[in-house]
Amino acid sequence: MSSLSSSGITVDDSCLSALQELKSKREINTVVYRLNESLATVVVESQGNLTHEEMLAALPADEPRFVVYDLHFAASDGARRSDLVMIFWIPDGALPAHKLAYSSADRVVQDLFDGIQVTVRATNLSHLAYNELASQAV
Repeated sequence: MSSLSSSGITVDDSCLSALQELKSKREINTVVYRLNESLATVVVESQGNLTHEEMLAALPADEPRFVVYDLHFAASDGARRSDLVMIFWIPDGALPAHKLAYSSADRVVQDLFDGIQVTVRATNLSHLAYNELASQAV
């Protein structure tokens, strides 16, 4: 385990390995993280090379998730850019206990995950529209 916070949340070593793979190899562009069943450890749920629509479809409608997504976009000067976006997905329909646990894990994840250029907190999919993410990355 990588870290134990005052909240008791730990991060499995596989989480940092998946992030490093995303940052170095670029064979994947998305890593989805979740808390385990006891809501005590952040683990990798899935990773892959997803389109923006596939990444959105991977988010459960009523359960929180953490996502690191390699967003490719055109900057205002027309140059192609890429930023790592950390998404804290806390849908309105999530159970209060899950919202609380993910909020506690949020701080641990932010402390451990380096190289993130943009952080987005979203309670519904409209917050994660491609244009919305790209406007925050500029």
